[in-house]
Amino acid sequence: MKKNFYNILKGRFLVSDDAFKNWRFIIFLSLLALVMIASSHSADKKVHQIAKMNNEVKELKSEYVDVRMKLMRTKMESKLIKAMEGRGLNPSITPPNKIIITTKE
Repeated sequence: MKKNFYNILKGRFLVSDDAFKNWRFIIFLSLLALVMIASSHSADKKVHQIAKMNNEVKELKSEYVDVRMKLMRTKMESKLIKAMEGRGLNPSITPPNKIIITTKE
């Protein structure tokens, strides 16, 4: 047991006669490690992209609320009356008449 442990520490398993299968396994493990690192970086990049998009969505929602609030203010009747007074238009004093059409059959 002690001898095998020293052989592993000295690296004799890499230079012995049947070392080819050991090298294949080491290369396989190295490739797996590279794939794992690459997928980890890809996942981190996607997480950062999602966070950036969430912040952008929040900004767009707040801009939408602000623009909607401004629109509601400009659509108010009092604001329209003030804006049209500058052009010489005034609201009607007499209310509109309702026209009712009856059909005879």
